[in-house]
Amino acid sequence: QVQLVESGGGLVQPGNSLKLSCKASGVSFNNYVMAWFRQAPGKEREFLASIRWSARIVNYADSVEDRFSINRDDAKNIVYLQMDSLKPEDTAVYYCASTGRAGPWDTPRLPAEYDYWGQGTQVTVSS
Repeated sequence: QVQLVESGGGLVQPGNSLKLSCKASGVSFNNYVMAWFRQAPGKEREFLASIRWSARIVNYADSVEDRFSINRDDAKNIVYLQMDSLKPEDTAVYYCASTGRAGPWDTPRLPAEYDYWGQGTQVTVSS
């Protein structure tokens, strides 16, 4: 069974950086797409970035492409989200997600396209 465990959230001042981690286990992720979403209170869950495990194809939401970066560590089965120049509006619960049913050229961005989710980690950007 696929398990995703996020870590690295916390309180950070505006303009600073934070790096989230998602430890994945349970299956071979060679054909999986891994992604990061976030959800602020009263808002829908928002796609941020994805990476195809085998081909390192990455995809970003326009709103964060210049500040966020997704990467992975194959040996540790961990996907990272590096977040720079954080703003108060980045405050949200951040979720890791994965799917094994995306086609080789698909870049899924909708929550419904992902089958597995972590429990989320809170990120608060405030002075």
